[in-house]
Parts: sequence; C-alpha cells; structure tokens
Amino acid sequence: MAPSDLPPTQDQTPKLPDPPAGSAREENDSEHPTQVIGLMVGTALMFIGFLNVFLSISGGFEINVVPFLIYFGGLTVWANAAVETPAIRYGVMTVAISLALALFQYGEVLFWHKQVVFWATIIVVMYFMFNEPKKPTA
Repeated sequence: MAPSDLPPTQDQTPKLPDPPAGSAREENDSEHPTQVIGLMVGTALMFIGFLNVFLSISGGFEINVVPFLIYFGGLTVWANAAVETPAIRYGVMTVAISLALALFQYGEVLFWHKQVVFWATIIVVMYFMFNEPKKPTA
C-alpha cells in the first residue's frame, strides 16, 4: 500500500474552544487599576491645593508654599495616569515638579503666583469641559 492510498488524517492536536465574547478585554477599552487610582488621587490633591489658593485669593490672606506643593504634586500624579502621549506626559510632570521646587526654593508665595495658578486651572478645566474626546473608529 502506497502512502498516497491512505485516507487523509486529521490533525491530532485538540482544538481549544473559543473564549466567550464578553471575556476578552481589549487594551483600548480597559483601564488599569493604577490609572484609576492615579486619576482619583491626583484630582483630589489638585482640588485640595486649588481650594487653598482660591480661598486665599478671595479671603485676602497669605498662604505658604504647601498648597502649591500639594497642587503640583497632584498635577504630577494626574498627568502620569491621564496623559497617554509619553512626551506630553513627562513634559507636564517635569514642568509641575520644576515649578514646585522653584516655589519651595523661593520660599514665599506672592499674589501673582496665586493668580497664575488660579487662571491656569480655570483654563485647563474649561478645555476639558468643552473638548469632546475622539470617538474610536470601528
């Protein structure tokens, strides 16, 4: 009997069943728990620092550099979790840390420092309020 006369054989490896449709997570849709925690902690720190700056502007009293350190620390944590482009992410983190260290070295907060942080925060919040995220093409 020649080898060509034998009946065709099937592959002997067992076929694995397909996973259920809902169990496979796509990378684009999933967020890692550390990103969610980073967003929450960063936003909370920025809010606490901004609230102190805002109340000192409206109340007319002086503050030290600690609210600014909290604010810029929160900005760093938030940028690490929220910004996807590495160049922008690390740029924002570098600027935030540099400004915090500069204010810490300077040692006092002037009125214009508070005004810059206040209006920059207002502009950034308005940008995110009115900017619609791009919808992924399917």
